[in-house]
Amino acid sequence: MIGRVAAVTDPGRKRRRNEDAYILEPPLFAIADGMGGAQAGEIASRLATAALREGGGLETGGEQSIVDLIQEANRRVYDRSSTDPNTSGMGTTITVALVEDGSVAFGHVGDSRAYLIRDARMEQLTEDHSLVNELLKTGRLSREEAEVHPQRSVITRALGTDPDVDVDTFSVPAQKGDLFLLCSDGLTDMVSEGSILSVVERNRNDIEAALRALVKAANRGGGQDNITVVAFEIADEPLAHDGDTREQARPVEAASPEEDTLTESDGVPVVDTGVISVDEIDAEAAARADEESADRPRHFRQRVVAWLVVLVLAAAIVLFLLLRFAF
Repeated sequence: MIGRVAAVTDPGRKRRRNEDAYILEPPLFAIADGMGGAQAGEIASRLATAALREGGGLETGGEQSIVDLIQEANRRVYDRSSTDPNTSGMGTTITVALVEDGSVAFGHVGDSRAYLIRDARMEQLTEDHSLVNELLKTGRLSREEAEVHPQRSVITRALGTDPDVDVDTFSVPAQKGDLFLLCSDGLTDMVSEGSILSVVERNRNDIEAALRALVKAANRGGGQDNITVVAFEIADEPLAHDGDTREQARPVEAASPEEDTLTESDGVPVVDTGVISVDEIDAEAAARADEESADRPRHFRQRVVAWLVVLVLAAAIVLFLLLRFAF
């Protein structure tokens, strides 16, 4: 039985937009980390999670139902990328968990991760589809070198870049007290696995507090990317949301050096986690594009005025010098 669940997402310190998206709809959980220029990464991740929500087909259960959902998500992202020049080449990671009687089935593409915390030990369940992991497996990199490699975010498999995608699937027997984490690389690139486990164990009685502490640690480590963590617990108690769940929202201002994690002042709103339609995704993307377009003339006028001021000052200096030497 599913016990407490929670999710927290944060844009981090360096990114204007949050391109992560997630699902917290027991028994279905998922996380997606979008990639692509402009707002395309955000569109890809939200198209993928919308496809999972709308896909249905969970009645049959098992790994095959997850594969079917992910293939549908892949088709939607690929079709959009192929027909819209503004989103060409976009893609997203996807890590999906489906809780069933006595086990949790997973589907995985990319480098977002799933972890199991059991008996104060943490195990990475998914394998990163990344360049660095390939180098690590072939012995061309040590684990220490992999942790600081400049190309550690380069992924070798993503949703939406091809008509079909290879999906890793597996199932894990679940026990009472198990805590499963799904997270984007904005967490794991900034915080070591040992530190993740330590933070969670210190806050085990309050899962949302644990997730917020993880985001705080990632931001303290640099906050180089969007940070999203989803958690669910296996327990005898009925389902209970551990605090408010937080869905991806409009971009917020980057945290100042003194702000390490999400707080009420960070401006990340609590919103409904229902189905996000493709029309809503398109409308939001269009609105942002309009805002950026509206800003361009103002910025251009400001630059023109600045250059005019410089030219006037330069002319005044030249005139002054000419008059001085003339007399």
